[in-house]
Amino acid sequence: MNQLSPTQTYNYLAESIIQQVAKGKFATKISIHINMISVAIVGRPNVGKSAIFNRLANRMIAIVHDQPGVTRDRIAAPCEMTHTACTIIDTGGIGAELDDGFLDQVTIEADIAAQTADLILFVVDSREGLTNIEHNLAQKLRKANHPILLLLNKADTSALEIPTGEFTKLGFGNGIPVSAAHGRGFTELTAKIDEIIAPISEKRHEQRAEADEQVAKDGLKIAIVGKPNAGKSSLINAILKDERTIVSEIAGTTRDAVDVPYEYANELHTLIDTAGLRQRSKMDTSVEVFSAMRSEKSIRRSDICLLVIDLEAGISAMDRKIAQTIQKEHKPCLIILNKYDLFHPEMNRAERLEKAEQEIRTELFFLSYAPFAAVSAKEGQHISQVFSQLSKIRAVAQDVITTGALNRLLQDAFLIKPPSQHKKFKKRVKLLYATAVVNDRYTAIPVPSYILFVNDKRLMQENYEQYLSNRIREKYYAPGIPIVFSVRSRNRSKK
Repeated sequence: MNQLSPTQTYNYLAESIIQQVAKGKFATKISIHINMISVAIVGRPNVGKSAIFNRLANRMIAIVHDQPGVTRDRIAAPCEMTHTACTIIDTGGIGAELDDGFLDQVTIEADIAAQTADLILFVVDSREGLTNIEHNLAQKLRKANHPILLLLNKADTSALEIPTGEFTKLGFGNGIPVSAAHGRGFTELTAKIDEIIAPISEKRHEQRAEADEQVAKDGLKIAIVGKPNAGKSSLINAILKDERTIVSEIAGTTRDAVDVPYEYANELHTLIDTAGLRQRSKMDTSVEVFSAMRSEKSIRRSDICLLVIDLEAGISAMDRKIAQTIQKEHKPCLIILNKYDLFHPEMNRAERLEKAEQEIRTELFFLSYAPFAAVSAKEGQHISQVFSQLSKIRAVAQDVITTGALNRLLQDAFLIKPPSQHKKFKKRVKLLYATAVVNDRYTAIPVPSYILFVNDKRLMQENYEQYLSNRIREKYYAPGIPIVFSVRSRNRSKK
């Protein structure tokens, strides 16, 4: 059999995936919601797709950079500028040779988005004019049989607009001159988008009413974090059973924090696929620094973190650093021991689990509250454990200890093991009162803050705080939930 050229390989894969999409084999996980209108932004690299995406979403989501090929995954977000609710999808650039071997995969990602979208925004650079890539892409987009709006980006002023006759050759009209950098032309653009998608949305709502479809409740925001190449994107693909994110042996493939919807047990969860975090000294581009900042932000906005560990490679300093970030943000956590199939394969399962647990409890002792699931994302082994564990964590978190029970427990703890005298102040800490507070009782996974009113908070020592934490865990076992103390001084006197 003759070996296929890269172009032939791409065409074969693209047509195969498009046919599967047409047959409904990719289910609803590609779009934000089965009933939501989706608008895909496509075009060759560096024409400003991500800048247009950020402008329509009204916030910085996709990384904007003058380096071609920065956006590699499909990124979705609600559009904030249209009257009709819709989801906008940013895609990897089509048709330009990237320097890291992702051309075929990025092009397929864009094709999938185009084939599953209700409206396509075809972006070209108004300053540079047309290239052969745009002509080839126009032919491919016409086969999608969807409405297409041609956007002439980087038209910052009317003087920068070149004659539109050149762009009519693509077969999509004169196009709409816009400037994502300055917001020029977006009033006309959003009005046109509304004109096209409003009838589609109305029809879809009618279909939903007729089917009496049960809308899934909002679920968890789950941040998938870990060092580069630990298997974060592979884990999401295994959960979705869909090649949703780009998976490669090259570290650092995912550069954006990508929100991936996933429906489970009649709830619509959000899987946040973050860029791999590594030491800042080893970050060699501004894109990597920006990606790391976004990953840390993703941890903060999540309900729970899945810390993905490459079990075969062992726990590294970077793993500990990421774990400390999770602990610092007081986030619930589940540790995913990935590549479990490659970890001491000569041992039986019980021995491997015991050895794996010993390793993580030693290296990540400060995350002792986090349970773990041993999986092989690449082979799809034991993936069901992930949501099984998440369900357990979420269930126990709803039962927050009452004030009375907390005070009795802590008073007994003080009697059993009184605190030692502080070396500097020559006094012992005394507990006056305690209460557990959850800032938002309706959060998906409540994390209580244990407020301890004492005679002098300076007398509370770290080892005694850890002792009290252990006593609470003995009585009220809540796997995955951190124990957060807030120690406050209170004077007994009227003053």
